[in-house]
This record gives sequence, C-alpha cells and structure tokens, in this order.
Amino acid sequence: MVKSVAVFLVCMLSLSLKVTGQDPQFSQFYSAPLYLNPAFAGATQQSRVGINYRNQWPSIEANFVTFSAYYDTYLEDMNSGVGFLIMRDTEGQAGLKSTMVGIQYAYQLYLTEWLTFRPGVQVGFYNRNVNFADLTFGDQFNPDTGEIENPSAETFGNLSKNFFDLSFGGVLYTKNAWFGTTVNHINTPNQAFEDSADPKELPIKTSFHGGYKILFKPGVMGTGMFARPQERSLTPTFQYKSQGEFDQLDLGLYLTIEPLIFGTWYRGLPTKSLEGFNNNESIVFLVGFTKQGKDDALNIGYSYDYTISQLGAGSGGAHEVSISYSWSNRDPRKPPKHVMQIPCPDF
Repeated sequence: MVKSVAVFLVCMLSLSLKVTGQDPQFSQFYSAPLYLNPAFAGATQQSRVGINYRNQWPSIEANFVTFSAYYDTYLEDMNSGVGFLIMRDTEGQAGLKSTMVGIQYAYQLYLTEWLTFRPGVQVGFYNRNVNFADLTFGDQFNPDTGEIENPSAETFGNLSKNFFDLSFGGVLYTKNAWFGTTVNHINTPNQAFEDSADPKELPIKTSFHGGYKILFKPGVMGTGMFARPQERSLTPTFQYKSQGEFDQLDLGLYLTIEPLIFGTWYRGLPTKSLEGFNNNESIVFLVGFTKQGKDDALNIGYSYDYTISQLGAGSGGAHEVSISYSWSNRDPRKPPKHVMQIPCPDF
C-alpha cells in the first residue's frame, strides 16, 4: 500500500511538472537537430533522415517515453534547408500524449569566409490527449475493504486539444566553433483541455547551445587507395534551456576516435533549488558509432542517464537511442561550391 501511494505521488508530481512547464528533452540533443533548433534544417548540406527514442524512469509507473523522426535536405541553389519533424511523447500514469508535426525552413547566410549564420523558423501543429480511464479516484474505493468497487463520479470535458505553434532559431558558426539559440512557443498557445477564463498557456522555451571542436593529429583509416584521415577530436559542448519557472544546464564533452564516439555530461543547475530540492538531475554517458563514406554517413548512438536527483538510481534512469543517415543530393556535374559545415557532433 505504501509503495502504491509513493508511486501515485511520483506520477502526479511528474505529470503536473510536465503539463505546466516542460517540453520533452533528449540527452543526445545534437542527435535531434531539428527538435533542438530549426536553423539546423539542411545543415549537413546533404539529405538526412533520423530517429530518436527515449525512455525515462522505466522502473516506475511515472515514466516518459518520447519518439521522434525527421527528414531534412539542403537546397544548394537557394542556400536553404527545409525539414520535417514528427514527435510523439507519452507522459505519466494518466497517459498524457502529445503529438507534434512541424515543418522548417533555414537560410544559410555567409557573413565572411570564416563566419556563417543560419536563421530558421518552424511552424508546428500539436495534438494533446489524455486517458483518465487509467487512473483510480478515491470515490471508487470501499472504505471498509479498500477494494475498488464503484465507478468514479469524476467527469471530464474535452480530453483532446489541438493547436498551432511557432518557433524561431539561429546558429552562428566558424570552422571549429558554434553558438545557437532557439525560442519555442512564441505564440504561447493555450494547451488546456477545456476552454475557461484561465487558459493554460504553453510557456515560451528559450535554449542556448554551443561548443568548440578541438582537432588532434588525425590517424589513418583503411589502406592503399582506400586510406583516408581518421578524425580524433575533443568537443566541449553546452546547452542551457529555460521554460516557465524551470531552467537547466547540460555541460559535457565528446571524444571522437573514429569510428567511435564517447560522451559524458552533467545535467542540472547546482546553483538553483526548486521547492527545496537541489537541481541536480543526472550524469549522462554515451557511446556512438559513425561510418563516414565519400558521399554519405551513418551515425548510431546509445546513452544512459544515471539519475542523481531525489528519485535515485531506482527510477531506472533513462535510455536513449539515436540513428541518422545522410547522403549527397547534389548534381555531380556541378562544380563544387564552397560550404562551411557546422562542426557540432552528431550525438
């Protein structure tokens, strides 16, 4: 009984936090580029497809499962990128589900030979729905036996909500460094299931992200005519995001010894507490595999969040998988065009 009550309280706390303040998140935020920033649409100067899967707190009933898929491509003649993103998120015991479909456009503006700026925009459509049939309410229990015997007298109105959403982003980068920012939900859409005088607006989310790639002396992969340089690099990265009363910092680095990538970073904000709790969430560990061809690339990543918050390791942490594949879409008959790619990692 005590365990059931504890699980219920965790479920309700988690659900309330998600509803009132926070979007889904990915630990491998650079492996979900279009979700992170619409300015990344077409950033590889190729065509690209990818999927992301995240299962957070799988050991408790308040777990969150997020899936996303995306496609983007670069339009060389227009110095532009376009993208399509779909995301599905299931939250908590009540099964609050959010589905988002977004289309994106980004323009590549060459400021100097060594500095490029990409502004981007996303128009999204959301559907949110919830299944209260999975919850149990107090009036269903027999007070003498503790058994569930009665239907609940609780009634609910519209259990589905649709709305449009608008987001902007931009990324400024050189050969080795980049800095980006995103502002999501600029129109602060009303996400309440019922119309009322007190709308539940989806708060604006602001994100700042960046990093610097430190290149070491390359190795050699392959032999003979198939030999090519092997990337060896260390890339410190960060992401700070704020939404409503919540904010959070991801700080860490990637080590690349091609074809393997290793990463670790900290998530939290130790200088700030929330309702008396320290804002320390997790330590994230990542291992990835990359296969770089002449005109294509395959990236596969797995990461695990070790929970250091009050939930503890018994929550199951979070498991995350990412897969992306990119390929050339340019006309080989055209002369090569000077293009400076964003040096950020793929995981």
